[in-house]
Amino acid sequence: MPPQTSAQKAAVANFVAITGASDRTASKYLKNAAYKLNEAVDAFFQANGGSGSAGGAASRDAQLDRLFDSLRNEREDSPDSLGADSAMSYLQSIGVGLEDASLFLAVELLQAPSIGEIPRAGFVNGWREACIEAKAEAQAAHLKYLAGLMTKERDLFRKVYRYAFVAGKEGDQRALSLEMALLYWDTLFKKPGQSWIGSSRKIDWLNEWKSFLQETWKRSVNRDMWNQTLEFAFKSIDDDSLSFWSEDGAWPGVIDDFVAWYKRKSSEMEVDA
Repeated sequence: MPPQTSAQKAAVANFVAITGASDRTASKYLKNAAYKLNEAVDAFFQANGGSGSAGGAASRDAQLDRLFDSLRNEREDSPDSLGADSAMSYLQSIGVGLEDASLFLAVELLQAPSIGEIPRAGFVNGWREACIEAKAEAQAAHLKYLAGLMTKERDLFRKVYRYAFVAGKEGDQRALSLEMALLYWDTLFKKPGQSWIGSSRKIDWLNEWKSFLQETWKRSVNRDMWNQTLEFAFKSIDDDSLSFWSEDGAWPGVIDDFVAWYKRKSSEMEVDA
């Protein structure tokens, strides 16, 4: 058997934590599933009559319900929701960093409507769909595994980033305040998220973007601006000369203004030098 990569070793460790199987069994199922953890876990439980079966799934839901109830503060939380204190205590217990992107990773997985609330349905459905048992160590291992993937995989990071807008809004607001958007960008664009730094010239685009907004932007951040900022971030990471941008492109006006601001600033710095 060829040596395992670090990602494959992490998948084996997660499989073992979730199923209680041996490393050898974990490697076998993961190899058959092309190292897709959820598919491998499903196959294991189906083959062994466990949580992958209909009865096993119902049993796992019941276990997740009981775990959820054990996390509730009966005096402060509603029957089907963990309030802010209970939610934050739970997330910290499974290794979530409350000041980094793993917070939004967990919030998306559990479909929390806000950062300070975890609904029972999201808790049960999220862990069931991830094929994770009602055990803190298995949940922590799975989130650690996902955090490792999020640093590299843009599709996963995009899903978490976009959900941050949903969970980060206040009440029925349709947009984020600039203050909160800046805070969330700081949180997301660092590990275990993805750094917004140019790949060739190592330009700190996040710092430039924040400086531009703080100098010129007086409005809130709507969903389109939020989402397009990420797409611009990906392109500026790959091409920090910004050759992909053109005046005829379909970027939002704020990004066009940012490019003009940055080019003007760069030209002034060259003249001063």
